[in-house]
Order: sequence, then C-alpha cells, then structure tokens
Amino acid sequence: EVQLVESGGGLVQAGGSLRLSCAASGFTFDDYAIGWFRQAPGKEREGVSCISHWHGSTYYADSVKGRFIISTDNAKNTLYLQMNSLKPEDTAVYYCAADRVSRGGPGCPTSYREYGYWGQGTQVTVSS
Repeated sequence: EVQLVESGGGLVQAGGSLRLSCAASGFTFDDYAIGWFRQAPGKEREGVSCISHWHGSTYYADSVKGRFIISTDNAKNTLYLQMNSLKPEDTAVYYCAADRVSRGGPGCPTSYREYGYWGQGTQVTVSS
C-alpha cells in the first residue's frame, strides 16, 4: 500500500527557510515520480517541484526556481523540499504526491491530475 506522510510545515517570517519531508512507503523512488504541490485558499492546486529518478530529471515551477530544492534520501525512502527565501505568496498547504513513472514520457508529470497518491498535506505560512 502506497503511503505518503508530510511533515515540516509551520510559520516562518518572509526571507526564512523551512524543510518539508515526505516519508514514503509501499514503493521505491526508482519506479515512481514524486513531487510537491501546494494549494492556497481559493486557488487551484499547483505543481511546485517534482523528481523522476528514472529520467534523471527534476522540475521546478518558475515561482520557486532558485529558492526551493527537491531531493530524496533513497535509503530512508524520504522526499524533501528545502524552501529558502520564503515569501508570503508561498503560503499554502503543501502536499506530497506520487505515481508510477511514465517511462515513455519526458520526465515527472507537472500536473496534479497525473498523480494518484497523496499525503495529507502540511501547512506553510509565511508572514510579511
């Protein structure tokens, strides 16, 4: 059974940093694309970053490029999102998501519609 459990959210001042973790079980990162999405109140869920070890590729939304870093610890089956230089507009519930990698595709999917497994989410609030 695939399970994803996020942690690490919280309240931080603008310019600060947080590291989100997603403990995964029931699959390995070699066979799955895995990523981070976020949803602010009244807005659609959006892709933040994703990684596919099969393709050897990562993706970052333009809004977080240069500030966020996605990484994995395969030994711990854990996904991370290091978030630096946080802005108030980064405030959202952050979700970890995973699904079987499409080996014929260009890399990890960037749309939330392509992911079938989700964590419960963790709140990130950035104060100005």
